[in-house]
Amino acid sequence: MDYRDLVAWQKAMDLVERVYLATNEFPREERYGLTSQIRRAAVSVPSNIAEGQGRRSTDDELIRFLQISLGSLCELETQLELAVRLKFLAKQDLVTIRTSSDEVGRLLNGLIRSKRT
Repeated sequence: MDYRDLVAWQKAMDLVERVYLATNEFPREERYGLTSQIRRAAVSVPSNIAEGQGRRSTDDELIRFLQISLGSLCELETQLELAVRLKFLAKQDLVTIRTSSDEVGRLLNGLIRSKRT
């Protein structure tokens, strides 16, 4: 199976788009700070899914990449919470992104469970 066929990868790509749109409105002086950190964390999620699946690795190796994706998802959520506290991001935007993030997390956890059995 190609990584592009994985629903988790597809939904993670949608999440990246939402994050990029939301961070476009951040202050210009944050371009190399929080904006960059948030975007890198978001991009890491589908990238690690793709790398794990694309390597045609063992289930244990794939699980490791999926776990890294989950870690990046938590990093992203933390940084977005900070952006709300700093008033760079509206709470409603956070809710929308968190809904997408939660879905990706559920899909990743499901993939991990399926590979462990």
